[in-house]
Amino acid sequence: MQTDTRTDVIFIGGRSGVGKSSVAAEVSQILARADIRHALIEGDNLDQAYPQPWRDGIDLAEQNLAAMWKNYRAVGYSRLIFTNTVSVLQVTELTAALGGETHSSAVLLTSTDATAAQRLAQREIGTALAEHIDRSKLAARRLDAADKAVSRIATDGRSVAEIAHEVVASSGWLDTHSATENV
Repeated sequence: MQTDTRTDVIFIGGRSGVGKSSVAAEVSQILARADIRHALIEGDNLDQAYPQPWRDGIDLAEQNLAAMWKNYRAVGYSRLIFTNTVSVLQVTELTAALGGETHSSAVLLTSTDATAAQRLAQREIGTALAEHIDRSKLAARRLDAADKAVSRIATDGRSVAEIAHEVVASSGWLDTHSATENV
């Protein structure tokens, strides 16, 4: 069922606790209500191993993305929502992994340290909360260096639905009226 259409992808990046997974799930729901065929891949899971493959220069996330996307393409998918903490810093590499003609938009979700820490405390129930908060702060500083072409969307004090509608609007996958009418 492979088609020769291009791949359209929304890369959603951001620090831990910013809401990437929740926003991506809501973006998926918005697109589903509009009957737009798409896939959603949580990229943080593509190279989750110890020791971390990327520390040894192994691009396992890109290899796994390429393999998964090949399967999605084989059954007719051409649109992808991809979340990963640093995806907005790796658009070139991730786009290459998707192969073929690709049109991408990149969105960096942002929050204050306090907001991220509060959200992480709601989901982290083990002993690693302090470590997660520290890593989130470091990631936020690193993500500040993202290309100026990356859309930045603040998440502090906003609903997941509101943020997701802004992500969809920035992608151009729906007209602005359709993307915001249910906010």
